[in-house]
Amino acid sequence: MTFFNDFFHANRIKGFLAAEEGLALYEHALTVATTGPCLEIGSYCGKSAVYLGRACQQTENTLYAVDHHRGSEEHQPGEEYHDQDLYDARARQMDSFPAFRRTIRLAGLDDCVVPVVASSELSLRHWATPLGLVFIDGGHSPAMAMADVTGWATKLAAGGLLCIHDIYPTPEEGGQGPRLAMQAVLDSGAFTLVNRVASLAVLQRSLRLFDAGESANCVRA
Repeated sequence: MTFFNDFFHANRIKGFLAAEEGLALYEHALTVATTGPCLEIGSYCGKSAVYLGRACQQTENTLYAVDHHRGSEEHQPGEEYHDQDLYDARARQMDSFPAFRRTIRLAGLDDCVVPVVASSELSLRHWATPLGLVFIDGGHSPAMAMADVTGWATKLAAGGLLCIHDIYPTPEEGGQGPRLAMQAVLDSGAFTLVNRVASLAVLQRSLRLFDAGESANCVRA
């Protein structure tokens, strides 16, 4: 897509999403405007929000971008993916929110992207709006990935899409937290795998809603 090629060529946006994965998110997000809004977990500096937000802008939908912007475990000082440019020395914390806001402004997406500066757990607690698409790219530990994927899976409308990043078949290729979480929702019987692009998996929720037992089983899996 010309917009994305031009935008990312002109602007250095930090992030770990491959272009082919981003384009897949964009294409799927274009299809859910009549199902419900989009939501992402783990916005970081806004790379994925550009793809999702652009689709929302074109379809008069909304993207809720959830991130506490303090970094996941792998972003902390001394860890593999720590970025000193995003470290607030005065607060002694990571802070990717200024970079995120800059990305959204540069992309012209302020009219359709709603930043939610909070943890996934807190945002999930009272979330009531059925969602058309959820993109999960938050904490990658088994516990955090399981909580994100199984928790937000229950917030999708019937027919909604659950997109999970960093799915790797073997431990040698990458951490297994997201893959195990994906398998948990597939095992619930309420989701079907509909697309794979690099490390991105896209699942669709059954056209029938969870009943109470299914939802509980999915969360416990």
